[in-house]
Amino acid sequence: MSRVDILLERVGQGERLSPEQYLTLYLEADLLVLGQAANMVRRRWHKENVITFVIDRNINYTNVCQCGCRFCAFYRRTGDADAYVITENELLQKIAETIQVGGTGVLIQGGLHPDLDLTFFERMLRTIKEHFPGIHVHSFSPPEIAYLAEKSNMDYKQVLARLQRAGLDSLPGGGAEILVDRVRKLISPRKASARVWLDVMRAAHELGMRTTATMMFGHVETPAERIEHMLKIRDLQDETGGFTAFIPWTFQPGRTALGGEPVTAVEYLRLLAISRLVLDNVPNLQVSWVTQGAKVAQVALSFGANDFGSTMLEENVVRAAGVDYRVPMEEIVRCIQDAGFTAVQRTNLYQTVRTF
Repeated sequence: MSRVDILLERVGQGERLSPEQYLTLYLEADLLVLGQAANMVRRRWHKENVITFVIDRNINYTNVCQCGCRFCAFYRRTGDADAYVITENELLQKIAETIQVGGTGVLIQGGLHPDLDLTFFERMLRTIKEHFPGIHVHSFSPPEIAYLAEKSNMDYKQVLARLQRAGLDSLPGGGAEILVDRVRKLISPRKASARVWLDVMRAAHELGMRTTATMMFGHVETPAERIEHMLKIRDLQDETGGFTAFIPWTFQPGRTALGGEPVTAVEYLRLLAISRLVLDNVPNLQVSWVTQGAKVAQVALSFGANDFGSTMLEENVVRAAGVDYRVPMEEIVRCIQDAGFTAVQRTNLYQTVRTF
């Protein structure tokens, strides 16, 4: 047996490998064989032949951000002609539209606006829950929480507890990019460090809040740093058990200061598969049709993924970089069924809503 075959056999038996061994699999294993191994791990978690998805909406409350990340084409500075902060009426209208089409949640995120304080977000959350008490609010990334904590002279848990009392239900994994500070200093030097991202997530988990984890790859990071990112998430999951899902997505270079070439579909599928092998303690792995399109996302269901993600009735950040895939719910269901699976609509916490 080759070195790669031996490592794949060990992974298949549920054994954890060293970072160097995972890297060997990532770089050297045959793509289809790697996908098969990832599917074995998926079946440990999900024995039913089911792929899930959620109907929700991404709402950006502001595009003003003081970070100026080199990979972002969405942000604006205070005073720019197209800078905005969403009005209460606009926010409520977007949520009402989401509910009208069967949506169960909203993902609300924005830039690090210098003029918005903690009371702004508490008021936003209370208003949402007063009008739509059943909606799940999956919102505010770790950099937003860290920024609010610094401005409010509080620790992360204090900020999260106040937001939780106001109506925050769970935390998305945005702002992770690559959890290696060498990379972060190059692409987002003014954003929270890797340690801060992990510490915010730990604080959320300690409050009983579930969260997701993400990775944005395909810019300046090395393959070894991608593995390091996954292992940091796995270590925190061993400690807290608070992550519901991992969502890797590819950097979109269009209209950004960072620039570069987009990641290929093959590279995306390889990353997806190795993440399923490394993150053996995270129950769900999402595809990223927003950056890859429906066809690649459909293929990804054979590379360890068990979730098609969100219908994303609205998405602005990736679109700002020039990528504008749109996949309606009916197309998501068809993609899942044509791939040989049963399509199931879920909530943000992976509870079943309906089966198709």
